[in-house]
Amino acid sequence: MALRFIYNILTHLSWLVLKGIALFQPKMRLFVSGRKNTFDQLRSSITPNSKCIWMHVASLGEFEQGLPILEQLRQQYPNHKLVLSFFSPSGYEVKKNTSAADVVVYLPMDTHSNSSQFVDLVNPVMAIFIKYEIWPNYLHQLQQRKIPTLLVSAIFSKRQVFFKPYGGFMRNSLHSFSHFFVQDDTSKTLLQSIGFANSTVSGDTRFDRVQEILKRDNHLGFMEQFKGSQPCLVAGSTWPEDEKILADYINSSDKGVKFVLAPHKIKQDHIDQLSESISKKTICYSNIDNQNLMDFDVLIIDTIGLLTKIYSYAEMAYVGGGFATGLHNTLEPAVYGIPVVIGPNYEGFKEAEDLVALKGVIPVSAENELKSVLDNFIENPDVLENTGKINSTYITQNVGATPLIMVHIDQIL
Repeated sequence: MALRFIYNILTHLSWLVLKGIALFQPKMRLFVSGRKNTFDQLRSSITPNSKCIWMHVASLGEFEQGLPILEQLRQQYPNHKLVLSFFSPSGYEVKKNTSAADVVVYLPMDTHSNSSQFVDLVNPVMAIFIKYEIWPNYLHQLQQRKIPTLLVSAIFSKRQVFFKPYGGFMRNSLHSFSHFFVQDDTSKTLLQSIGFANSTVSGDTRFDRVQEILKRDNHLGFMEQFKGSQPCLVAGSTWPEDEKILADYINSSDKGVKFVLAPHKIKQDHIDQLSESISKKTICYSNIDNQNLMDFDVLIIDTIGLLTKIYSYAEMAYVGGGFATGLHNTLEPAVYGIPVVIGPNYEGFKEAEDLVALKGVIPVSAENELKSVLDNFIENPDVLENTGKINSTYITQNVGATPLIMVHIDQIL
């Protein structure tokens, strides 16, 4: 009880600090202001007779992990109301209008009063948390009400607080989960080491998600015109650190390659700086109307929602974040059977670690390494093809988490 009291005090203090930061940072302003409407949204959308299934995700990546489950829930339980909560603005602001759920909200801060009110309003018949989301007060409220609660696509490591001598409070929160669906044997073994036998190695639902991408219509007319018959490198979710070495390579490249850059942050000043750093003929997606795209060497995607389809036009891909705050999704390009290049920091991203070991994903630390890797792919079609096959085979071998999880959900519902 004493630790829970301290946790609540720290959570309230954190909220005050975040509100102060929000006065100066636009993203934090969304984080704070978006939560003002959560309870009103729930009251207006949920009735006492609603049978709700609640899924909570941190941000966009976790949403992609949860999406295959949401889609199956929609299909198999059409009379249930799906409530989706986000922690981060980068997830909520992009997906707040998604049709995958009936109600999409920010998750209020994890205080006793917020968690109690939220769970009372939603009154879920089941709660599903994705990957890392462990919020002690919300989990405590669910446990008190005996609501079945799953942790899906979870991955654990010895570095986490649950496995430290001082991690008793957070470790105790894990008792609120009725079942864990973990990505690998290591996670299962770690849970067993602290007394949790209620886990299943299901793999990662993101494999099911990306495999579905191949079945949809990925046609983009502007990409067909821009690419023509030339090889194409698509660099997705790039940060300035990535763009520095990419711009150097693009400016020096003489291989007849077309380049697509899709920055992680789409702000006009950043887009302008990126355009100015490139000496080749460059155009932004927002300016493509009435242009002959074949005349351009570089296309900058200054909008969201197109990257997954754009990857289908690539002979090779670069995924950003490996020089910055965290690697982005390598599976989305890998599913197309193309080589993927990343920055040097990919520890903790299991699929990237696996594919680096298999040599389907290639890490680089500097522009000269990037040049060596990409030129090798361009000059050696067999190397390009064989490297890409490693990635598509890996994904095919790892699909199937969603049906396994749905069997368990069906038994509960």
